[in-house]
Amino acid sequence: MPIRFISAVLCNLTLAALAARAESGYGAWLRYDRVAGPDTLPAVVLGLGDSPAILSARAELERGVRSMLGRTLREANSLPDENAIVIGTFADIVKTTMMFGAPADFPDDGYVLRDMVVGPRHYLLVAGRNGRGALAGAFALLRRIALGQSSDQLDVADAPRYPIRIVDHWDNLNGTIERGYAGPSIFWAMDHVTTNLARVSDYARLLGSIGLNGCSVNNVNADTRLLTDAYLPELAALASATRPWGIKIYVSIDFSSPQKIGGLDTFDPLDPKVAEFWKAATGRIYAAIPDFGGFVLKADSEGRLGPSAYHRTHADAANVIARALRPHGGVLFYRGFVYDHHMDWRTLKNDRARAAYDNFHALDGQFDDNVLLQIKHGPIDFQAREPASPLFAGVEKTRRAIELQITQEYTGQQRHLCFLVPMWKEALDFDMRLRGEHTPVKQLIAQDGCVGVCNAGMDTNWLGSHLAMANLYGFGRLAWNPDLSAADIAREWTELTFGTNFTVVNTISNMLLRSWPAYEHYTGPLGLQTLTDILGSHYGPGIESSEFNGWGQWHRADQRGVGMDRTVATGTGFIGQYPAEVARVYESVELCPDELLLFFHHAPYTHALHSGKTVIQSIYDFHYDGAAEAGQFVKQWKSLRGLVDERRFAEALSRLEYQAGHAIVWRDAVCQYFQKLSGIPDALGRVGHYTNRVEAESMKLDGYGVIDIKPWEDASLGKAIEIVSTTGEGVASFPYQGEPGRYNVSVEYFDQNNGAASYKLFVNAQMIDAWTADRHLPGATPNADTSCRRVITGVELRHGDEIRVEGKSDGGEKAALDYVEFGPFEP
Repeated sequence: MPIRFISAVLCNLTLAALAARAESGYGAWLRYDRVAGPDTLPAVVLGLGDSPAILSARAELERGVRSMLGRTLREANSLPDENAIVIGTFADIVKTTMMFGAPADFPDDGYVLRDMVVGPRHYLLVAGRNGRGALAGAFALLRRIALGQSSDQLDVADAPRYPIRIVDHWDNLNGTIERGYAGPSIFWAMDHVTTNLARVSDYARLLGSIGLNGCSVNNVNADTRLLTDAYLPELAALASATRPWGIKIYVSIDFSSPQKIGGLDTFDPLDPKVAEFWKAATGRIYAAIPDFGGFVLKADSEGRLGPSAYHRTHADAANVIARALRPHGGVLFYRGFVYDHHMDWRTLKNDRARAAYDNFHALDGQFDDNVLLQIKHGPIDFQAREPASPLFAGVEKTRRAIELQITQEYTGQQRHLCFLVPMWKEALDFDMRLRGEHTPVKQLIAQDGCVGVCNAGMDTNWLGSHLAMANLYGFGRLAWNPDLSAADIAREWTELTFGTNFTVVNTISNMLLRSWPAYEHYTGPLGLQTLTDILGSHYGPGIESSEFNGWGQWHRADQRGVGMDRTVATGTGFIGQYPAEVARVYESVELCPDELLLFFHHAPYTHALHSGKTVIQSIYDFHYDGAAEAGQFVKQWKSLRGLVDERRFAEALSRLEYQAGHAIVWRDAVCQYFQKLSGIPDALGRVGHYTNRVEAESMKLDGYGVIDIKPWEDASLGKAIEIVSTTGEGVASFPYQGEPGRYNVSVEYFDQNNGAASYKLFVNAQMIDAWTADRHLPGATPNADTSCRRVITGVELRHGDEIRVEGKSDGGEKAALDYVEFGPFEP
């Protein structure tokens, strides 16, 4: 039999076996798939000590080596007279081997991987500054094996840049999650800690594997009950589940707790009774959880009570709690997200972007040293693009932690692929030029902390989307080392999650790196932020929801131009909060980068950008280009069929196909809105001219009625149809008037969360597709939040064929339709 034929058969068998496998995504980047070698890895493992982290490190090495190399490590109880892997703290390894030279002044949680020769024996040392460091070293060694890197003659030393690296969860005690897009809480259910502590432990394992060391387990809009004695055993149970993986738990608190649960008539931070309350409450927690991390506090923000109730400062509020934590080694994360959400939008000098700096700059140096001011990476609220917050340079004497958002509140809510690491890198690498010197943000927060708002849930793959897990992984890697590149992180995560096949790694890495620019372009380019529904879902386009109200996310669009004037010369003065060199660039229309122009300046639609295009034409082009890019993600992913296991391939494809359709909804909504407002047509004639589209309201309707969509731009030409018949059934039909041929037929329909309507598509008497609207999108009415696209490929059509959509209502969902569109055939 020819060798070429044998190779083809083996290749086909391999692909068939791969396709037959079905992975849930639960293992994430810790899948430990089989790899080749290394044969030189010792067969024995010795764990020094019985601390939870050391025991976990040894067990993880055994698990990983067995899974990846098919070998079972033998456990030793003392230093064996044969080659071995030795895991322990620096102190224990020095005591045991007598020859290990521990690095001086090495940071906590750091590790060393070193091949040490003692006589005829080789010992592969996995040594940590502490137990968490040894655990981090074990995960680093396994990562090297998974990535095909050599474990021979190792001499690696690595330590985290930031001492505190935690994730915040916005989980409520009833099991819901604020801004959670992956199912119910993994920590709480029915006002008690979950009974599934194994899942909590597995989650802590994921966090520990990327070098994190803490997790806040409840919503920053805190429930006061968590500080009561009844919940101490429940918090202790969570701490027991996370401790083996080096993860301390933190709790978000309500500043008014002394009054609400403490029986006091005040929560004034300068009242001695209040100080005593915090001291006693903190003492009880540490008695139950000796390694408790500390508190997270949101005060005087979005309706949360704070020190302003007593005309006290944020430093007063922070310090009374920090002093209760100090004897126990705990810290307080005090959120800098403080602003007035009842501002008068008619006053052009008002500016939410100013709020953090205005609230905290004057207090610099007044916070105790176990307070970390938790600063969002941008001055607004996790938008698709913001400049780095000037507060990082504005509080030099105060410890600072950067707050990044892993859960995609304004960036597609994990239904859209949007790899956020490049955005975070821009914020961390941004040079504030403090006193004219090189001072990137990542340097200004050195020795402090890094916080990621995560909100993992009960969905099998943790974040609801397989590809969204790249953001959690990327956060951990950047929190450990902010100098890593986005490209390296994307490639590393892809290899660990989907294997090392060259095509798979290149394709997925490329998709990740292009996804944030694409999302920005089809939502809010040029510094417009995300033109989403800020009063509701924070999801689909709702352009005017950010205008004419007190929330301060304005973009000031009018008939002549768009953008916020934040200049010192004529605007809100926000730019003046930056150090002089940065302010000079942002103040100048000529120097300001195009991608932030409308964040800092109100520009005429006819203003020419550095690209040479006008503002309005750039808005049109970016939206069309971004939507086209989202469509390319589908094609790229489909090219991996047979190279990615069947379940994850299908689940990721479903989300990417949805994203491609929703990107068109975004494109059309924003472009139609700005064309109508500005009166300036698209130079390429695309906006408002949909020649291959048949509007539902123009079809022959039986059982359907025409409805207006609000806001109008959320549907094609502002209208749609929904079932009005008493039978709950309807038919919309029309004759096909185009050229004969093979087409992709797209049906734009609405998938509300108050029912599961069903649809059938016919060509003449032949049903060519049927589906149910059950995506669980964030809306109960037909609008851009619920607009979906169903694409049926390869439909043969002749002039005059009857196209018919049959809908059936369910609950409050009335099988609404927007349009049917015909496009070129693409498989």
